[in-house]
Amino acid sequence: MHIISRFLLVTLIFFGASTAGGTDLAEVYQIALVSDPTLREANANRLASSEASPQARAALLPLITAFYSRGESDSSGSSTFQVEDPITGAVQTVTSAFKTDVSDEIQWRLQLQQPLFRWDRIVGLRQAQKQVAQAEIDYQAAQQDLMLRVAEAYFNVLAAHDTLDAELASKEATKRQLEQAEKRFEVGLIAITDVLEAQAAYDLAVATDIGARRLLSTAKELLREITGEYIDELQRPGKDLPLINPDPANADAWVEQSLKNNLALNSTRLQADVAKDQVRINRSGHMPTLDLVASRTGFDRDASRSDQGAPFSPADAASNTTSVTLQLNIPIFSGGNTSSIVRQSVYRHRAAREKVERVARETERSTRDAYDAVISQIARVRALRRAVQSNEKALQASEAGFEVGTRTTVDVLNARQELFRARTDYARTRYNYIVNVLRLKQAAGNLSGRDISEVNSWLAD
Repeated sequence: MHIISRFLLVTLIFFGASTAGGTDLAEVYQIALVSDPTLREANANRLASSEASPQARAALLPLITAFYSRGESDSSGSSTFQVEDPITGAVQTVTSAFKTDVSDEIQWRLQLQQPLFRWDRIVGLRQAQKQVAQAEIDYQAAQQDLMLRVAEAYFNVLAAHDTLDAELASKEATKRQLEQAEKRFEVGLIAITDVLEAQAAYDLAVATDIGARRLLSTAKELLREITGEYIDELQRPGKDLPLINPDPANADAWVEQSLKNNLALNSTRLQADVAKDQVRINRSGHMPTLDLVASRTGFDRDASRSDQGAPFSPADAASNTTSVTLQLNIPIFSGGNTSSIVRQSVYRHRAAREKVERVARETERSTRDAYDAVISQIARVRALRRAVQSNEKALQASEAGFEVGTRTTVDVLNARQELFRARTDYARTRYNYIVNVLRLKQAAGNLSGRDISEVNSWLAD
């Protein structure tokens, strides 16, 4: 059997073993939806931010407080004063001792405070609603990011598998080449240099195999980081992978969609609106506030009192008071603190607007780049498919020439390396095409679970 035949057979064994069964992309994505800590973090932040709205609304509603106390006490003391005798005119110092015993004293207060005009709280409610909307958009962006991260990690594992499988096949074929070269040298058909070249190629194949195993291990760890578990076998795209041009087939149309729907861009726009509302809130520090305060206060005391040793006599007291007031607070001077806070918020709003412009430009760039990547990857897949076929024929020709003595070991090794490179490039380009399709949809803001399902249908059973 020719070495090329052995090489192709080993390659098919390795590649075929990986395509039989295995977990598909949709299943990996479902695992990630439950296990990915980044998405769970985004969900927790979304739930926390959603509380901003009821908190801001509560600041506009009545505040009712109650106070109640009950206790016992006793006190004693004396008072000294001077008395002038009206007849003699003499002045006498009189000391009077007293003691008060309170057996039960109750105090209570019930108060209602209703803001009538608080501009900062009115604006704060609108601001909170925007913060909730931004949190929802950020969570949707995290979901889209998870889809892309899962797809990238999934196909990176497949690409690493392809590299390792091809390296194993190449090493096996190189080993066969070395064995054959040694036999041919023993019978004097070739020079020792051919044996040394075959040995060098085999040693290099062993080293490359070690590196390929390391890359595969790293790719698996990156996927485990998302899913929380190791997944041994993954399904691959079928031979009839559809190469679909973007629709619409115009980069400007995709850019227009992304500038309207891109989630990261919409989030920064809301962030700028929130910063603008903060300027209004801080400026309200110069405005008056008006509150309605209604309260009812009660006091009840059971007590007795004695003076100068006299028997205790009742000293009870009780009262109930109801009041309704309007409290107007007008800020006059705060040492320049309010003005400084306003200026600070203006600068932050300015920074937020610049961030919107920056993200818009980044969005346009990434959208055009993803669109061009899809177009170029389609052409590259087709070109590499032909390159694989051409390199297979070239290797066959080199093998045949080596058998009859018209080709050297170096020629065969070079032809094999070219075929190896074409195979791995072809497989990786197919994966890159799929990932760029998802990346383009993410840039346009319309990446969804349906896209994962569509890509999943491209995988071989």
